[in-house]
Amino acid sequence: MKFALRRVGQSVAVVWGIITLVFLLRFLTPIDPATLVAPDDATPALIEQIRQDLGLTDPIIVQYFRYLSEVARGDLGFSYGSGVHVNELIVNALPATLELAFASLIFAVIFSIPLGVLSAKRRGTNTDATTNIISLGGLSTPNFWLGIMLILLVPVQLGVLPTGGRVAPTESLLEWTKHMILPTVALGTYFMALLFRMTRNNVIEELNKEYVRAARAKGLPENIITVRYVLQNSMAPVITVAGLQLGLLIGGSVVVEAVFNWPGLGSLFIQALNTADWPIMQGILIVVGIGYVSINILVDILNAKLNPQVNLS
Repeated sequence: MKFALRRVGQSVAVVWGIITLVFLLRFLTPIDPATLVAPDDATPALIEQIRQDLGLTDPIIVQYFRYLSEVARGDLGFSYGSGVHVNELIVNALPATLELAFASLIFAVIFSIPLGVLSAKRRGTNTDATTNIISLGGLSTPNFWLGIMLILLVPVQLGVLPTGGRVAPTESLLEWTKHMILPTVALGTYFMALLFRMTRNNVIEELNKEYVRAARAKGLPENIITVRYVLQNSMAPVITVAGLQLGLLIGGSVVVEAVFNWPGLGSLFIQALNTADWPIMQGILIVVGIGYVSINILVDILNAKLNPQVNLS
């Protein structure tokens, strides 16, 4: 409990740093937000009035504390372009991003752990060499390039799956699955390769330990040794990395969502970036940052619970 409370306390400082950095990033753009809100035929006097209404003429320290208090109340402001509340835009887009991130993580775990165990058990064979080549390719391939290649190969050449977009699972489970496959593979391939290499290295390390040789000497079946002892002792670091990767998947889906026209936070961020709509960009960065910090805390607590060797200090 002390460890968990300490981690939560540290996360508050991290979130404050994220909000502060996101606030300061707005001042890097030369575009005046008042000109985005004002109509095309606005006079200089009207633009100046809008600037005052938005509080942009106040000292930066006043703007900072006002923004900090608004975020603390859960108010992320309004879009400069559409006037829609940023909270509403993020709530509408977040489910699609979480859906894609969780699907990519499940895809990575399902394929990486069995392949990692298989490669470790057959170390030095053709199977090991093949899986290592595949993992090296997964680590080296940018997800946006992989997404484009998948679109050119599967929907365009083979005509099998849709090129992009999203269908809600409540509308059609079959169509939802078809639209999920390509973006899931494009986003999850790198993380599958990463978890594969971690699983392989950890299993090889465990297989060389004394307790494995003792279990074999006692006549225990190889499957029981692998699943009950070796794999279980190898999973703590893999679980830690997998949990942290979920945060990276949520933040790293921007390009993949743009490639597949996936209506999530990534697509919303790109649209806001093109129009310099800073309230939307700031809101997304804060939400993703808080989500990553929260996942980090849960993974640390879970790792400390599963692995007694973790030094809680």
